[in-house]
Amino acid sequence: MKKPKWVIEKEKARRAEASETLWLFGLHAVRDALRNPRREKLRLVVTKNALDRLGDAVGDIEPEIADARKFPVPLDSGSVHQGAALEVRALDWGPLAEVCAPVGADRVVLLDRVSDPHNVGAILRSAEVFGARAVIGTLRHAAPETGALAKTASGALERQPYLRERNLAETIKALQEMGYTVLALDGEADETLEEAAAPVADHPIALVFGAEGPGLRERTKDVADKVVKIPFAGAFGSLNVSNAAAVALYAVRNT
Repeated sequence: MKKPKWVIEKEKARRAEASETLWLFGLHAVRDALRNPRREKLRLVVTKNALDRLGDAVGDIEPEIADARKFPVPLDSGSVHQGAALEVRALDWGPLAEVCAPVGADRVVLLDRVSDPHNVGAILRSAEVFGARAVIGTLRHAAPETGALAKTASGALERQPYLRERNLAETIKALQEMGYTVLALDGEADETLEEAAAPVADHPIALVFGAEGPGLRERTKDVADKVVKIPFAGAFGSLNVSNAAAVALYAVRNT
């Protein structure tokens, strides 16, 4: 029996995704990836100086020694590689139901069309610092794993689960079914984050952040339990999305 076209296309996409690789660069990002047993490592390109600085983190992978002036790795011209680059496959953290299964007052971050890898990398750092279970984006209109994201995350990409789900609204509903209270951050909301979080401080909370400019989609606001804001001291004010995530994670951790 011939397979339907959509099944064939889905299988092709899955195979293509499985074969994709990315280059991590910079001493910190490469060192943490080398030390991560979950990370599939394919090729390590380093200068002699970088190899010395990586030390025993190199492990069993055979390094390729390169000239810093002719670094043979396909990186953007502005990438500061520090003489170290590692080709890897993207991490597979497992399904949402396992990664985010609550065991107490857990915290999760969801990103609605946050596509800047530097913002997502910074959010991963904050999520790790404040003990979030995961950062969740979408398959489309969200930053994938890249070298720039990993460098900004400063190692957090190797330790902080970063999931990308097909549909954000359905993901929010799945978290609600697990027991999470979902609070969507919007500067024009009436209720503050602290006011909304206080009654559920001992329960799982998921925080949703929109991209700078367009913000949250209406569908995201509709399915969230509440739309809340971070109060500002003056009449005007706004935060970069990564700063907002750090402030909000700190607030719900200490509510």
